[in-house]
Amino acid sequence: MSRHAEIFSAPAEPPAPAAAAREKQTGGALPEMQCASPGIDEVWKLVQQIFLVGKDGKGPRVVAFCGANRGAGSSWVCARTGESLARQSAGRVCLIDANLRTPSLHAQFEAKAEPGFAELIRSSRPATDFLQGISGSGLWLVAAGSVESGPNESLNAQKLAMRFAELRAQFDFLLVDTPAIDIHPDAVLLGHVTDGIVLIVGSDSTRRETARNAKLSFETAQIPVLGAVLNKRTFPIPDAIYRKI
Repeated sequence: MSRHAEIFSAPAEPPAPAAAAREKQTGGALPEMQCASPGIDEVWKLVQQIFLVGKDGKGPRVVAFCGANRGAGSSWVCARTGESLARQSAGRVCLIDANLRTPSLHAQFEAKAEPGFAELIRSSRPATDFLQGISGSGLWLVAAGSVESGPNESLNAQKLAMRFAELRAQFDFLLVDTPAIDIHPDAVLLGHVTDGIVLIVGSDSTRRETARNAKLSFETAQIPVLGAVLNKRTFPIPDAIYRKI
């Protein structure tokens, strides 16, 4: 059974998440997702349904966040999920900015942009050399770093597997931000070293066919799609009235 969540945003404010709900997948289309009143506490439900499930509360440990298209908001969702997971779990949580095309996780926390993931993959230095502690959050961050030649040359499959194995040994949870799947294939390569993908769909920017193609790309590559997040949805009616509908 797949797990799905919706994250909504109000106008002129940062995106605010809304209710998470489980539904069965049918055919090749993305399932319909239930709506709920927006609230930051709903990110906690996303964490519960994806990370803190299964035997002894152990769900997937390494999860990539990928936009169906550029601008869907995967970096924001990845960052807020990391914060929520760090609060709910006693485990160590690390965010990895593997979006070497348009990196932004460091900006979410006013952290240094480099050195980071690009240097981690290219070098043989310990992974701890590229970690930044995020003050007051209980989170660790591997920023994107500096891409000197080109992103594809940094994403070596063998080196990725080695480095992620090293990070798995040091952290209980790894949350990986990746480039949008409709422009670059990086997320598929990165997906093979994770336990699955959370697909981010922009309510005002992602066409249904684009979302379906993104889901199909991961399924064809045999990478589990753990959930889908509908991001940046706006509500034309007051929240108090919406709750009664």
